[in-house]
Amino acid sequence: MKRLYAYILKSFIGPFVLTFFICIFFLLMQFLWKYLDELVGKGLETEILIELMSYAALSLVPMALPLAVLLASIMTFGNMGERFELLAIKSSGVSLMKIMKPLIIFNVIVTFFAFILANEVIPVTNTKFAALLWSVKEQRPEMIIKEGVFSNEIDGYSIKVNRRDQKTNALLDIMIYDHTDNKGNVGVTIADSGFLNFSDDKQYMILTLFNGESYTEAKPGDRSSKKSYPFRRERFEKQEAVINVKNYNLKRFDEDYFKDGYKMLNNRQLNSAVDSLGKIYTVREKMATFGVSYNQRLNHVVQNTFLPDEQKHNVEPVSLTTQNADSLFTLLNSGHRRNVLIAAQRNAQQNQRTIMQFENDLYNKQRWINLHKIELHRKYTLSIACIIFFFIGAPLGAIIRKGGFGTPVVVSVLLFIAYYLVSMIGEKVAREGVWTVSTAMWFSTYLFFIVGILLTNLAVSDSMLLSTEAYNRFINKLRLSRIVDFRKRIIRDEDIVSDK
Repeated sequence: MKRLYAYILKSFIGPFVLTFFICIFFLLMQFLWKYLDELVGKGLETEILIELMSYAALSLVPMALPLAVLLASIMTFGNMGERFELLAIKSSGVSLMKIMKPLIIFNVIVTFFAFILANEVIPVTNTKFAALLWSVKEQRPEMIIKEGVFSNEIDGYSIKVNRRDQKTNALLDIMIYDHTDNKGNVGVTIADSGFLNFSDDKQYMILTLFNGESYTEAKPGDRSSKKSYPFRRERFEKQEAVINVKNYNLKRFDEDYFKDGYKMLNNRQLNSAVDSLGKIYTVREKMATFGVSYNQRLNHVVQNTFLPDEQKHNVEPVSLTTQNADSLFTLLNSGHRRNVLIAAQRNAQQNQRTIMQFENDLYNKQRWINLHKIELHRKYTLSIACIIFFFIGAPLGAIIRKGGFGTPVVVSVLLFIAYYLVSMIGEKVAREGVWTVSTAMWFSTYLFFIVGILLTNLAVSDSMLLSTEAYNRFINKLRLSRIVDFRKRIIRDEDIVSDK
């Protein structure tokens, strides 16, 4: 059995490592596609890009592990089934569960590793990633130039831009003073628009100007001289100025600004944050409740409800009366009626303003609490998904009996997309408070856990329910029976015609 277990582990670990890095690669491509605009043209050094990509890749590991387990398990058992190795092992008296035993232990270890990584390593990585990504976003050559004021950030130049187009990043109404020769304001350039970008070697900043004029005055350093000097004016449709920016390095933001985000906290910190946010929510809820005006007796009952047990008073419950309000209202004279209606309208309007004021605030606070709870549960659900996907992939591979990257990849991608969609729906309803966070976040886990049990039971009992060979034989029988019936009908019709 030891040799058999070693062979099964060897057959699984190879595809697992391969598919894991393939999954990381494709998920990383999705990240690049999302943040491509933020990375291009920033003059970033190779080390910065490698660091940023490393943080992003590490944060994608909890999502890549379940998909890699699913792919590897389908491929492993599919290959064994295609080569009739599973049939040979079963014929020797070894059940499918015993064959899966070493891989179950291996995937349990992967599950614990995924949780430790998600709880201890990923929060730190997310903090560093967020700080570095924010720094990269702010590392825009046009960001050092402020709108409406002269900027002296670029050595030797004083630049003023009246407006910057946020969509195209174009600089509009540009004025540039050239101080590179240290002779004062003897050179000025005015342009309608322009762009500021880095050169390919990232050592120079290229300022491209359109539709402008350049003024240059040959003026000596001695301003007391009364001699006249030449003045030159040039008009251009396009002009490029190359500026040395070798000392313009990336300014990193402090990581402390990002460490309180819910994605940057481990479970202990998340529980503490949820408890603190819950207390703040309770205080705001009390303020919202007390802000609504009821009648005097009901106000006293409501306020007494929120007091601690040791401070509560004995208040008689509010009993509903059977008095008809309309009949009581008719007993009042016209002046009192008008005063009652005005007071009631004023009270209703005040309550409406109070409720609208607190409604959005309470909604946002509850949503923020839900985001923390979602992140807490996600660390568990993504980790447990590793072992669940193994119990889906292994029996599927044994049933499908197809190895390689063909059928297993298609089946795995479809299953993972289904799991991802159900998880996203659960997160959305949890975030909006439609379901409780625990129910919504674990719904996909419960669903696919049941699917895993059913598939494992079918594979262990050698059920023909999902066997492609059984369906092919059934379809062939149907086709054959139809052909036989058709031939019999033709022969019968020919006999009838011959008899006539």
